[in-house]
Amino acid sequence: MGISQHSRQDPLSRSGAGATLRLEIAAAAARLVADGALDYASAKRKAARQLLGDAGAPRGAMPDNDEIDEALREHLELFDDGHAERVERMRHVALRLMRELRQYQPYLTGAVWKGIVAEHAPIHLQLFHDDSKDIQIHLLNLGLDFDVTELPHLRADAHRGDRGVEALALLWQGEPVLLSLHPADDLRGALKGDPPLRGDASALERRLGQV
Repeated sequence: MGISQHSRQDPLSRSGAGATLRLEIAAAAARLVADGALDYASAKRKAARQLLGDAGAPRGAMPDNDEIDEALREHLELFDDGHAERVERMRHVALRLMRELRQYQPYLTGAVWKGIVAEHAPIHLQLFHDDSKDIQIHLLNLGLDFDVTELPHLRADAHRGDRGVEALALLWQGEPVLLSLHPADDLRGALKGDPPLRGDASALERRLGQV
């Protein structure tokens, strides 16, 4: 006799205790993102250790990124009086930079796009252009210094496998910025998602209430 789909599900994921643990880990991770400038993956692991010790989180107990988003939004609304002003300020700075880099097809993503901006979160622009050296030269001509690093590809399950993409970390008008550099062809699959995961300058203008 076959095993039903229902019986294969992890009991923790169906239990009230499991849901409560996910919420507790999400809340602890959100505090680590807000106060410690951790990325979501690191914050979830550290939160689980804080709550559960070395035993680790049971299967199904780790919150997903959407749950971290919601917990972080609640945390910032409760404990960060400057959050709304920070979102507005950084979106305006992002828009000015997108206009400066318009030839490289910039899209805003991440915290500033979503409007969930912890104090140390950068403006993350994804540029879609086939010549990363051209982008670097453009920044140097603007008098901007940058550090070269690497970020995960925007589609983790894409044909690129585990390969990341080149990214440039810099300051623009006093705000931290990450520019991740993607081949132009990647833009074709980047605009899916509901709600959208990124937006161009026109989409950002609409979020700012501009025409």
